Amino acid sequence: MYKNIEKQVKLKLSEQIDYQEGQVVSKTLVQNELMSVTLFSFEKGEEISTHAAGGDAMVTVLEGKGRFTVADEVFYLDAGETLIMPKDIPHAVYGEERFKMALVVSF
Repeated sequence: MYKNIEKQVKLKLSEQIDYQEGQVVSKTLVQNELMSVTLFSFEKGEEISTHAAGGDAMVTVLEGKGRFTVADEVFYLDAGETLIMPKDIPHAVYGEERFKMALVVSF
């Protein structure tokens, strides 16, 4: 079920993905018909444009600060903060500064 990550090892999710200049980087840990778990790193100023997910999407910022636009509402999340973006509601993600997040989508 889990891939791209060590098992039976104590770890920090923020250390499981690196930054790459001028890019949004993603690393999938789980992908199946029930859920997906993906880590992301954003360089400052990078973004994922407006889209909608086929399930409820829960993001937790692991380090840094991100801006999340859900429908017409804007949320700024710092490390340790979580936001749930409802299924089929348009949302976008922007790197206010360099930041990393974990995304869990339940279908």
